[in-house]
Parts: sequence; C-alpha cells; structure tokens
Amino acid sequence: MAPETSELGGGSLLLAWQLKNKHVLIVGGGDVASGRIESVLVADARITIICPSQGLHPLTKRFINSTHPITYHDRVFAGPEDLAGADMVLTAIDDVAQSRVICSLCRDLKIPVNVADIPDSCDFYFGSQIRDGPLQIMISTNGQSPKLANIIRKRIEKSLPDHAGDAINKVGELRSKLKERAPGVGGEVGKRRMRWMIDVCTSWEMDDLALLDEEMMKRLLDDGWETNSVPRPDDVVGRRRRTSGVLMTSSVIPYVVGFVTGAACAGILLFARRR
Repeated sequence: MAPETSELGGGSLLLAWQLKNKHVLIVGGGDVASGRIESVLVADARITIICPSQGLHPLTKRFINSTHPITYHDRVFAGPEDLAGADMVLTAIDDVAQSRVICSLCRDLKIPVNVADIPDSCDFYFGSQIRDGPLQIMISTNGQSPKLANIIRKRIEKSLPDHAGDAINKVGELRSKLKERAPGVGGEVGKRRMRWMIDVCTSWEMDDLALLDEEMMKRLLDDGWETNSVPRPDDVVGRRRRTSGVLMTSSVIPYVVGFVTGAACAGILLFARRR
C-alpha cells in the first residue's frame, strides 16, 4: 500500500553505491575507521588512510599491511591538498572541530562526506549491514540510533534462509546463461526472460537454487526455457540427490549388515561357552 503523502519525508534515499576503482579518503585509523575501511574494501574501492601510527587500530594495521589497494600516510590531515582526487571522504577522528573543517572543505568541493558521530555533517550514513556473498541488507536509523540498528540487524539475520548467498550467485549465473541463449534488450524477449526467471525464483526453494551447477542449469534451460515452462526442482536437482542417496545407502548397508552379523555370531558363541 502506498504511503499517504503526509507520511513522506524524514528519511534517506537508500542506494547501493558503486565504488569499484573509486578513490576513498579515510581520515582516522581507530576502531570506527577500521569498520569503515572494511565496508569500503567490500565495494572494491581504492583507499587512502591518513592517521598517525599511534592511533591505528590493530585491524586497520592488518588492512594497511595486506595486499588491498590502500595508501597510508602516517600523519594528521594537512588541508585541502589531501582531498585532491577523492571521490568520497570519511572521517573518524576525536577532534570535532577538525572534522567539521574537513566536512566544510568537502562540501565546497562537492565531495560526498561522512563524519562519524556528527549526523549533520554527513551526506550519507553507514547502516548496520548483513552480507552473505552478493546479498547485502542495510538497516538505517538515519543516524538516530546505531545500537538499535544493530539489534534489528541481528533479528533479521536470524530469519534469513540458509544458503541465500549461494542461491543468488547461482541465479545470477543462470540469468547470464539465459541472456546468452536469448539475447536482446527490452522487447518481448526481455519480458519473457524476466517472467521466466521470476517463475523459477518463486517456484524453487532457496536450497534447491543453491544446488544448481552447470549441468543442472543446462537441463533447466533445455527443459524449461525452451518449452516456456519451469521444471520441478526434483526433475532437475532431486535426481542427483536421490542418486547420491542410493549410492550412499548401498555403500553403507554392507558394513551395517556385516557389523550386525558379526555381533550376533559373537553373542551366540559367548552364550554357548557359558552353557
């Protein structure tokens, strides 16, 4: 149901910001900064860290000494020249006055900036995040209560199905293979692709999607897409499951039978001796 117009406002525009190969400047290297660094590395950004070495958190040190694309300067923020070439700036230092100066400089240069713990100096916020492979979920309180965001995140995380990240990866591969088989942007082919992928995702359980491999995807496309239908998971995935189960059972049964027979024989001999 669409919200009433009177209910609009007071929120943020939640986006998935593409930072791959973009330059992010992080001023500070403590506990909060280490979390910022991790979040930005997930997005495949290039990072410059400015912070005196005595203020580095152990995790920040590990990041700096890793193979990630990080440039480190062992000093304090020097001024506008440090902002050259930056696509985003994050500050996580205890100096409120200096943080506001950096924020002002960034806004003069139209560089998006986030100042830790000072909401009115943030062009965007870091929410509490859930990540499972390509799956990312952010819970934001618009800077009001990071702790409550973390509590809500944990509750949502417990409710997520197992193997969600694996299923998303496999569905992405299937979608790419479908585009190769039925290329084209928009039009009837594009609409049909979208409808078929929706049907697959709604008809199959998450665990079944996570089991898809090359052979199963080909079977699904051959038996499903080409006939404009969606095969049951058992027809594509379950057959291999059942085969694996039969093989396992057939390999285990002889050992079980042998053990039971041996135990029975030993019991009979022991009973005979006692008599």
